[in-house]
Amino acid sequence: MMAACSPRAWGQQPWLCPCPAGPCAEGLGRRERCRGGSRARAVRDAGTAQGTGEERGPGWAESGCGAAGGGMTTTCREQTHQEVQDYYGKELQKTEDLKTNVCVTSARPLSKVVRDALEHIHEEVVARYYGCGLVIPECLSSCRILDLGCGSGRDCYLLSQLVGEQGHITGIDMTEGQIEVAKKHIAYHMDKFGYRKPNVEFVHGYMEKLGDAGLADESYDIVISNCVINLAPDKRAVLQEAFRVLKPGGEMYFSDVYTNQRLSETIRKHRVLWGECLAGALDWRDLYSIAEEVGFSPPCLVTASPITISNKELEGIIGDCRFVSATFRLFKVLGGSWAGPGQVIYNGGIVGHERELVFDANFTFKEGEVVDVDAEMAAILQSSRFADEFLIRAGGANAAALQGCCCKGVKEKIRDPFQLLERLTAPGPACCPGSTCGPPGCC
Repeated sequence: MMAACSPRAWGQQPWLCPCPAGPCAEGLGRRERCRGGSRARAVRDAGTAQGTGEERGPGWAESGCGAAGGGMTTTCREQTHQEVQDYYGKELQKTEDLKTNVCVTSARPLSKVVRDALEHIHEEVVARYYGCGLVIPECLSSCRILDLGCGSGRDCYLLSQLVGEQGHITGIDMTEGQIEVAKKHIAYHMDKFGYRKPNVEFVHGYMEKLGDAGLADESYDIVISNCVINLAPDKRAVLQEAFRVLKPGGEMYFSDVYTNQRLSETIRKHRVLWGECLAGALDWRDLYSIAEEVGFSPPCLVTASPITISNKELEGIIGDCRFVSATFRLFKVLGGSWAGPGQVIYNGGIVGHERELVFDANFTFKEGEVVDVDAEMAAILQSSRFADEFLIRAGGANAAALQGCCCKGVKEKIRDPFQLLERLTAPGPACCPGSTCGPPGCC
């Protein structure tokens, strides 16, 4: 695990401060170098600040100046939390009140199982849903799942049906109005699902401080989040807390909003853009650095969807910044889980994914087929809830090779959600997430 960055190194980079009041008053002197790990550097060095031509500084990958960074004052964090609560608790009463499509973007086609489950959810819960994408991972039977920023509870009630009565769902949200909507429909849903006792609970609290809400270490198999981490002033703290409450081998599966460049102070200070999930968006590269620092395996990019802004005033403020809704999965892989690349065979045992499992944008596993995987994926499959669904053996692929390509040469992993979006929307044969398509021109 990489050592955490110096608090002062965070405080001395005001362009990374997402506080609506502007860069925080503390520690805005000269920049200090922030040490980065090898994978973080590899991702960081892959790009420059788009639209400015400026090379990214040594500490560019850290985002959000909250407790972990020491740059955001308590007053600043409280102001951010209060404005977000007011926006979602008072100004927004239904999905149609949103001013962008950020929170209504569908990332993937829904399976029949999920479509059927959605039909059983109370209409008020659905009407107060503001997520982006759909955060429904696979292999959920009897799992304990935590939903960060659960809002009205739509995803919680959907997952309640998928984990079964022996599973358990906890939803946490800082907006009391949303929690009230979620709680008042517990009895309705348990009766609808035919459960003898509730397998869902909702708590009021902050995703940066799960311990204050009584959530214990290593108590969940999966943590999900649907378009809310961008609303948190301290994003590293969110990932640290998620890592803490996950069991070894557990997964964080989440959709959120990402940007292609550093956001200007004008954008970061804009109250409506904060509420619309744009002003607090991470540069997508930040996620890779923060995840590594916290201890997660490298993020697996699942899918990406375009974000459009139909409000002319907001378009003018945003300028040439681009935004994307992307889904990632992070795993709490313990050291020594797997030493090198390997070969895997999927047994087809996951309900709803019997013929193939589209794991992410780089790996699709078809029932009975041998697939070469790198060390990262081998470790994930070996140490997670997916272990029983695969035959895993060492060797068969070199350290850099992934799934086969229809042309010669090694395929590089897709890590950039904007690159994935371009491939998904490019004319010609579609390269779907998890396909074996290689670089442009390969297929």
